Amino acid sequence: MNDQTIPPQEQKLPGSEQAMDPKPITDDPSYKATGKLKDKIVFITGGDSGIGKAVAILLAKEGARIAVVYLNEHEDADETRSLIEQYGSQCLLIPGDISKEAFCKEAVKQTVDAFGRIDILINNAAEQHEAKEITDIETENLIRTFEVNIFSMFYLTKAALPHMKEGSVIINTTSVTAYKGSPELLDYSSTKGAIVAFTRSLSQNLVKKNIRVNGVAPGPIWTPLIPASFDAEKTSEHGKKTPMERVGQPVEVAPCYLFLATNDSSYMTGQVLHPDGGTIVNG
Repeated sequence: MNDQTIPPQEQKLPGSEQAMDPKPITDDPSYKATGKLKDKIVFITGGDSGIGKAVAILLAKEGARIAVVYLNEHEDADETRSLIEQYGSQCLLIPGDISKEAFCKEAVKQTVDAFGRIDILINNAAEQHEAKEITDIETENLIRTFEVNIFSMFYLTKAALPHMKEGSVIINTTSVTAYKGSPELLDYSSTKGAIVAFTRSLSQNLVKKNIRVNGVAPGPIWTPLIPASFDAEKTSEHGKKTPMERVGQPVEVAPCYLFLATNDSSYMTGQVLHPDGGTIVNG
């Protein structure tokens, strides 16, 4: 993973894993599963590619059945489902726009109709738009970023909770930018900060129901969001400013979600894990 060079490249949002060079590493075929999530039901947004794909595959290996919610990247989603099925699990694909509350309710309904319940809710999907100055932020993009990144977490959690029992888990994807900021991703960073506060507050709200809520704050990871958000040159430099001087791969982030999804993290709630290439964050 240390040797991968990222050539200059660009895409349009939401981005496609199929067009990336090199493709992100989302699976470790040598991984030995132990059945930690046997018969669990996972609902994950943005599970078609990148971090979400790696998480979906890893949790499926551990015995979970997976509902993958994604926007419209059908080719990526089909590949994810194929891999999950190759590892002997079931995968339900649900395309749609999580910025709309009605769709969030429908996605949860489809999952419950198919699998009966939700044990692990992973709010992972996100969108970002680079802007050099705050005056360059388009209002439409500002609203869209908040709708996709944080409003959807409220919509989906509200819809899913009636179908989650004691012992269930919620995992939210925030970002290193929530802690150190990003001068050209002001709105995105703000939503990620909101996700940290949401995670901490929701964990306190649900602790007496025995539902744990934690988060993961990845650093620069090689996902379709990168070439779809930045220009070609900036994409090729992604991750080089971290102490490890390289971009991270989704497969390196997925174990954080597995840990938080299992009883291995039974004494953790309201916390955030930081797979970020060595960047030190306080909080």
